[in-house]
Amino acid sequence: MSKAEINPVAAPATSAAQQGDNIAHALAGAGGGLLSMTLTYPLVTLSTRAQVESKRAQSSTYDAARRIVQREGLSGLFSGLESALFGISVTNFVYYYWYEWTRAFFERAAIRSSRASKNLTTIESMIAGAIAGSATVLITNPIWVVNTRMTARSQSSPDEATLPGPNNNTISHSTTKKPSSSTLSTLLTLLRTEGPTALFAGVLPALILVINPILQYTIFEQLKNMLEKRRGGRR
Repeated sequence: MSKAEINPVAAPATSAAQQGDNIAHALAGAGGGLLSMTLTYPLVTLSTRAQVESKRAQSSTYDAARRIVQREGLSGLFSGLESALFGISVTNFVYYYWYEWTRAFFERAAIRSSRASKNLTTIESMIAGAIAGSATVLITNPIWVVNTRMTARSQSSPDEATLPGPNNNTISHSTTKKPSSSTLSTLLTLLRTEGPTALFAGVLPALILVINPILQYTIFEQLKNMLEKRRGGRR
C-alpha cells in the first residue's frame, strides 16, 4: 500500500489526537485555576478591601480586616467568588487551549519543512503566547469587570462611613450586613447603567500586559528545549 493511500486516513486521526491533547491541557489549566482561586480568594479579597478601608479609617490593616469580618461575616470574604471561579476557569481554559493549538501548528509546520527540530523557536514561542494571551483578554475581560464590581461593591456601602476615626475617635456605625449581589444582577445593573462597552473597560491596557505571558512562556519553552537537548546528548 502506498503512502498516498495511508495519509488520508492517518492525518485525521493525528488531528483528532492533537485536538484531544489541546482540550486535555486546557481542562488541566482550568482545574488548577479553580483550586488555587478557591483557596486564595478570601485572602485576596480581605487584603484588597482591608487596605482600602484602613486608609479611610486611618487604622491598621488588621483592625480593618477584623471590622470587615464582624460586619459581613466570613461569607463576605467570598463575595464574587462564583464569577471569579467562572472567570479563572474560562481564562485558563482559553489560554492553554490556544497556546497548545498554536504550538501544535508550528510543530506540524516544522515537520513539513523537514526542520531538524520541531521544538518552537523563540519567535514562534512569542507568537503562540501573543495569540493565546490576546484571545484570553478579549473573551474574559467582561467576566473580570463584573467580578471587580462585585468585590468592591461594599466600598460604596453606607457602612464605610461608619469607621473609627483618627486618634481612636469612634464614628457611629451599623453592623447590619449588606445583602450580597449575584453575578447576574451585577451584570444587568452594569449593562443598564453604563452600557455594554463597560464590559470591555481596561481591555487595551490588558492587551499590552499580554507581554507578561509572552515572556513567561517563551522563557519556559526555550529552557525546556535546552533541557531536552542536554538529556538527549547524555544518551
